[in-house]
Amino acid sequence: MKHLNLNLLRSLAVLLEQRNVTHAADKLYLTQSAMSRQLSQLRDFFDDELLVREGNDYLLTTRALQLKPKVQNLITDISDLTEEALFNPYKIQRKFSFACTDYVANFIFPDLLKILHQQAPSIDISYRLWQPEWFNNLGSLPIDFVTTMASEIPENLYGIYLGEDSPVLLMANSHPLANIEQPDLEQVINFPFIQITAGGDKDTFFDSYLRQQKCQRRIAFEVPFFTSAFNVCAGSNMLLIAPKHIAINAAQVHPITWREISFMELPTHSYYLFWHSIHNSDQGHRWARELLAEIISKSIFSPPAMQ
Repeated sequence: MKHLNLNLLRSLAVLLEQRNVTHAADKLYLTQSAMSRQLSQLRDFFDDELLVREGNDYLLTTRALQLKPKVQNLITDISDLTEEALFNPYKIQRKFSFACTDYVANFIFPDLLKILHQQAPSIDISYRLWQPEWFNNLGSLPIDFVTTMASEIPENLYGIYLGEDSPVLLMANSHPLANIEQPDLEQVINFPFIQITAGGDKDTFFDSYLRQQKCQRRIAFEVPFFTSAFNVCAGSNMLLIAPKHIAINAAQVHPITWREISFMELPTHSYYLFWHSIHNSDQGHRWARELLAEIISKSIFSPPAMQ
């Protein structure tokens, strides 16, 4: 016999501990004949009797006595590979990279970090502005978590559903359309637009609709940041398409208002906390993502969850 498989190694450890074939068989849930066959294989492998019968008991040979502590150490090492150590988030020291929009960083991160550090004070968070093109190679990027909208969970990614809503039209409180409850398409495309380039796909549905209607809009300002977009929107006649929950919260802080886009069928935006499959079995990562998802989904600044 050239190789000692894991099953035989475990059997050897139990035989050396029990010093009894019947007791070892009971402990391993084997028949006595199966246990005897394994003992025979072990004797062949080590070229030693290992257990010598004397009356109703067995005695360990000198070779068996030498093997016993070594085998026990091997079994312990193997168990450490397959069984998770007791996890204490309060003691974990680790940095996680979190990719999202500046809206999440501005409105949700303060409460998120407060709660996170109460439970795991030595966890650090590194923020990165999420770019949609990263979806296809997330596993090769130094990113642990992503919050964004998506119609489905991409291959090799896992996700926790956070909520959903639909897009609306934002404008300054002083904008001419602010006095119209349901502006139509002709009124809307007379004004220039702001487009937010980071995060999920917020408005290509609108451009597709415009092409069907054989018209187009003017994108007067492209920017990756919601905060900048809100400020420009508040001080100009530019319009901004954004998720409804973001519009509602932004209107609490900036002199802007929002209107439903009533002249077309709207998509539903679903939001997820994503991570790559390479992190899925990481115990610290799992603890952090479950806590983060719970905090985000309960935040007043997040989209409502579907009931």
